Amino acid sequence: MTSETSFLRLQARTQRFTLGTPREFRIAPDGSHLLFLRAASGEDRTHVLWKQDLATGGESRLGDPDTLLGGGAEELPAEERARRERTREQGGGVTANATDAAVRVAAFALSGRLFVADALSGEAREVATVTPIIDPRPDPTGTRVAYVAEGALRVVNVDGTDDRAVATPDGADRTAGLAEFVAAEEMGRSRGYWWSPDGTRLLVAHVDNSDVQRWYIADPANPGAEPNVVAYPAAGTPNSKVALAVHGVDGSRVDVDWDGVDLPYLVTAHWSTGGRPLIAVQSRDQRTLEIRALDPDTGATEVLHTDTDEHWVEIQPGVPAWTTGGELVRTEARDGRYRLVVGDTVVSGDLQVRAVLDVADDVLYSASADDPTQVHVHLGDQRLSTVDGVHTAARAGDVVVLSSWSLDWFGPRVTVLRGGEQVGEVAALNVEPPLAVNARLLTVGERGLRAALLYPTGHVPGSGPLPVLMDPYGGPHAQRVLSTRGTFLTSQWLADQGFAVIVADGRGTPGRGPEWDRAIAGDPAEVTLADQIDALRAVAAEHPDVDLTRVAIRGWSYGGYLSALAVLRAPEVFHAAIAGAPVTDWSLYDTHYTERYLGHPETNPDAYRRNSLIDDAPKLDRPLLIIHGLADDNVVVAHALRLSSALTAAGRPHALLPLPGVTHMTPQTDDVAENFMLLQVRWLKSALGA
Repeated sequence: MTSETSFLRLQARTQRFTLGTPREFRIAPDGSHLLFLRAASGEDRTHVLWKQDLATGGESRLGDPDTLLGGGAEELPAEERARRERTREQGGGVTANATDAAVRVAAFALSGRLFVADALSGEAREVATVTPIIDPRPDPTGTRVAYVAEGALRVVNVDGTDDRAVATPDGADRTAGLAEFVAAEEMGRSRGYWWSPDGTRLLVAHVDNSDVQRWYIADPANPGAEPNVVAYPAAGTPNSKVALAVHGVDGSRVDVDWDGVDLPYLVTAHWSTGGRPLIAVQSRDQRTLEIRALDPDTGATEVLHTDTDEHWVEIQPGVPAWTTGGELVRTEARDGRYRLVVGDTVVSGDLQVRAVLDVADDVLYSASADDPTQVHVHLGDQRLSTVDGVHTAARAGDVVVLSSWSLDWFGPRVTVLRGGEQVGEVAALNVEPPLAVNARLLTVGERGLRAALLYPTGHVPGSGPLPVLMDPYGGPHAQRVLSTRGTFLTSQWLADQGFAVIVADGRGTPGRGPEWDRAIAGDPAEVTLADQIDALRAVAAEHPDVDLTRVAIRGWSYGGYLSALAVLRAPEVFHAAIAGAPVTDWSLYDTHYTERYLGHPETNPDAYRRNSLIDDAPKLDRPLLIIHGLADDNVVVAHALRLSSALTAAGRPHALLPLPGVTHMTPQTDDVAENFMLLQVRWLKSALGA
């Protein structure tokens, strides 16, 4: 293995150096212990459920898949594979878990089977149930575990007795207790049921997929395999119908009176000891979001707050919720900020709120100040994170687990705070990348775009112009320019192949506030491309080693769309592009995402024409490589094929690389991942004459 390729293989083997990262912290309210997930090493993809004793710092394995499965390999049911695809989970073993309120009983699924662990005794065992299962969750008292199997929500006692269905589908193409596609893919809601605080009832989402069109994701490399059938709600087509009901473990049912016609999207739900259950529901055009409290005895709902916006109301993680004192916690977009509101009081000041992390008597949240590349953790008016970087946290009682990433080190540093003082840490077992990242964070152009510039290792300024590679995502929901080393690993490797790499976040990317987000409304193509061009020219004006006569662009997903867009509409700026898994025809993408930015295709067809790429095919006169996974059920391969077909019909040369068996996540086996990147570099150098 050569030094030039060893990084790529190691990056694949370590899942981009994330294996060994501790995550999903559950903290006992009495401060005695915490639970978390972590692979046993930086090259082991199997995640283990661990316990740390907070008095001693000692760690022990609470749920070890190798032991529990007797050394056998995991066999994932289709529902679990779909869940992992929606959450972009590439690890194995215990990839999710839930606990009771005391964080004593933990439940998790392995190979579609239910396992329960006791944090005090250290015992973990299988509980016999209907299989395969998905999304097991103990009730707050630790007496029962709910799970979904065969589309029904079931409950079993932790000792394995009295396994029964409490919410069953109302017919074919229906489920009880599962999130529908757009909720999991676009709203950040991966669950479909919520326990009551006393463990006697559950708020359950009933999903009817019968009106949703069916798409068929085939595997052309295996023509004997049946296609995967996906209920995919493309823009302008029917969504899943979602209803709510309160189900008692005694078999009772109370339907929730919720306007699922005018407000069809169930954004989230919350049921805590602070008050009545809360739901957030949204109109299809996403311009209205209501927070409602519901009476679990009658199913009646009361509107507590309504947000409206001429473009869309942004969904913020962690809200709505109740404080323990019964005050409503929510966020609002006002005065150029996403602000945190408790009761009637704005508690976040001039900060840009990113997420609500925990709600008790007060609120733990993450936010940015004037620098969007940094995200800090705040508790009231106190900032808990003290060093530059990106931080998040979990909390229970007076214990906070703070995870911190920085440009000064790789991987997270996880510290345990009690009463604001550090009392311990959780070890990260990540492999250290064999690559020195030297990213210069810049603020450029008249809009103050945040960008990063990376030169080859050892590059001497003034030694000669370098071909440029723009490496963006560039669209909503994903921020690339952050004060963390890990986000620039691939960009640095690409720079070391002989490029000046520029990563730029334009309008529409997170962290800059409501007006910044909504600047792309109706025209994401024009706005996001303009910002990539502005960032490129502004960086080049200050850095003469950037050669504007040899500029390429590459990206995946929205970044792939942006890359194809660049050579089609700005060939005078961009001389070659690699478009990975690009959206090319927005009528093929899902309702919740697409209609937020472009409206409904029946009422705003011009927006779909302006922002799709098919009609631009005759304009192509630059090298374009299109890459797409044939098993992608998010941006389906039809996007790549339609663009390729239009280019062929127009007589425009291009290259199309299909990836059999690959979903929306990029290839991760050692040899394929290595050759996948080396192929791109060779293609780019040939296209640029570099």
